[in-house]
Amino acid sequence: MALLIEIGHRGWYSEEALAAEFRKLSPTADIRTADAPGDLSDITMLAVSSLKSDLPTRLPNLQLVQKLGAGVETIVNHPSLAPQVRVARLKPQEPAREIAQYCLAYVLRGTRNMDYHEKAQSRAAWDPIAPHRPQEVTVGVLGLGHIGGLTAELMRDMGFNTMGWSRSQKDIEGVTCLTGDHGLNSLLSSCDYLCAILPATEATRDLLSAERLALMKEGATVINAGRGSLIDETALASALDQRRPGHAVLDVLRTEPLPSDNPLWRHPHVTITPHVSGWHLGDALGDVVENLRRLTAGEPLLHEVDRSRGY
Repeated sequence: MALLIEIGHRGWYSEEALAAEFRKLSPTADIRTADAPGDLSDITMLAVSSLKSDLPTRLPNLQLVQKLGAGVETIVNHPSLAPQVRVARLKPQEPAREIAQYCLAYVLRGTRNMDYHEKAQSRAAWDPIAPHRPQEVTVGVLGLGHIGGLTAELMRDMGFNTMGWSRSQKDIEGVTCLTGDHGLNSLLSSCDYLCAILPATEATRDLLSAERLALMKEGATVINAGRGSLIDETALASALDQRRPGHAVLDVLRTEPLPSDNPLWRHPHVTITPHVSGWHLGDALGDVVENLRRLTAGEPLLHEVDRSRGY
């Protein structure tokens, strides 16, 4: 039983680097990379960041696809993936913290008036203005799972008035937790900063539609570190022109890489980063080789996904 690593895109870990890390953790495991896969009938587990369209059809004994991350929306309903193949994801602490820190960085950039001071510097203008007090700023978090919960707790601990929304009711000390359509609308209309950290499912597709974006405060900032499908991008561009919200920070887009002719690149109220909010796998590397061991031993997997639910 062998593990094949095929990341599926550039600009992140290399397959060779990941294979070296996995071999350190499990020296006796059969770890292979896409440039030297060997006999494909040996492959029972596939580790990917993005699943290539025809790869599963070339692996006759594939039993498990391990996502090297959290989001599995491009895997669970993949047309080339047989229904009996299982799917697992990762729930690592390090990238979860990184995503929470990413959101905090842009909240602090706004509350500390960093853009204003940079523009003043370009005019050689000494122009002091007061920063916003955290307790007078409301930060909302869409999604209160593993990553969203950490983000809400970080915002709370920084002193911000923190709200959160999830499909099922959550209870986080010091965070106003909401659910349902009424709760979502209430959060959107209350927030100065909105951190979107939901998975991509049919229920969350275009969750931030034109109608919901119009509920946001004038001048508010939306930070999307979840999935690109959460926001109707055409509606967002129009909403930004109306200043509801006033700015969008987008680490995830519907199409990645974002084509150079996409107007979001040049919109004056959009900040784009190339899907870098959560980077390092950290302690989760061990979960990958542990799932290979468990698969071989017939034991329950870590973080197995319900393919019918999509998460």
